[in-house]
Order: sequence, then C-alpha cells, then structure tokens
Amino acid sequence: MNHLIATILFFWIFAVSAYADSEPLVVTKAVEPKNIVNPSSAPQPISPVKEQLPDDSNYLLSPGDLLDITVWKEEGLQQQQILVAPDGNITFPFAGTIMAAGKPISLLQETIAGKMSAYIADPVINIKLLQNNGNSIFVVGKVNKPGQFPVNRRIDIMQAISLAGGLTVFADDDSIKVLRRVGKEVKVFSFDYSDVVDGQHLEQNIILEAGDTVTVP
Repeated sequence: MNHLIATILFFWIFAVSAYADSEPLVVTKAVEPKNIVNPSSAPQPISPVKEQLPDDSNYLLSPGDLLDITVWKEEGLQQQQILVAPDGNITFPFAGTIMAAGKPISLLQETIAGKMSAYIADPVINIKLLQNNGNSIFVVGKVNKPGQFPVNRRIDIMQAISLAGGLTVFADDDSIKVLRRVGKEVKVFSFDYSDVVDGQHLEQNIILEAGDTVTVP
C-alpha cells in the first residue's frame, strides 16, 4: 500500500512541476488592417470640361456672309436670314440699309438696335453667323492644293500657303505676290517666302483680306 501511495504521489508532483514550467497559452484575435488611404493617391473629383465653342467676336463680316438676325419678343422679326450683299450692305426692317462688311457682329447688333430704337423701345438684337462664304482667300500657282479657302478669322500669307498644302519643289519662293482688288484698282504685295522662314523681313507677312489672291509662280 505504501508503495502505491508513493507512486501516485510521485506522478502528481511530476505533473504539477511540468505544468508550472510550461508557458501559458495566449490566444489572440486577428485584427484586420484598416484601409489607409494616401490623400495624394485618392481619386480626385473631375472638373467638367467646358465645350469650346466657335468664337465669332473678332470676325469681320464680308460680302456673301449669311446671317441669322432675331429681334427679341418681336413677332415677324424672328430668325431673319440676311445675306450680306456684294456692296457690303444689308437691309433689315425698321433699320433700313446698313453697311455690314468690315464690322464685327457685336458692332452690327449695336447699329441695328440704334436704328430700330426710333420704332421699338429698347430693341434686343441677336445675330448669328450661319455661313462665312464671303471671307475667302485664294491660293493659286505652284502649291500642293491650290484653290479657294473660306476662313473664319483673318490669316496671314504664311498661314494661307499652309492651308494650300505648302509650296511645291518647283515654286519660285522669292517671287510670291498677293493681289488685292480695291474698287477698280488691284494692289500688288510682294512676298519672299525664304526670308520670312528665316525670320527676316517679317513685315512682308501681311494679314490677308477677304478676296485676296496669293500667287505662287
């Protein structure tokens, strides 16, 4: 009996000693990492892109241009399509005959409003350019694409040559001429392409007017 008790006591002491020497078991809960957003990489709001509309504010009217003229709140004067005559004039109700060629649209609106004010109190005029048929220049001779070029703004000789596809290899680039009809006379302007390309005598590169013809021999 004593032997049995000693054996039991031995195993009990051994078990207690082993339990005391062992490290406690620690149970930890896994923590999911939070999403850290770098402000520089965060999606930024996209600014709306403004549509680029044609700008007619600097366009000077020419014979052959087609206009849409409206008088606000006036029946019978809505969306009148008016063609600028060969002499540069237009005719509009209550305003009579007005010189339009050479004027920007804003000035023509003011002119019409001023003439109509004798008949209509504070007239509001709106003019739209439907077709700029009148503002055309011509490039002829030894260019790659000779012809007529309608333009919606004023351009110079170099730009006109570019529209015509540039000079051919056979062009006499130092003898280019610009022909401009003024009344019954024709003015001639000389242009040396090589000089202008080299940055010399830039005063030759004049602004063209409606109806000008660039001739490349």
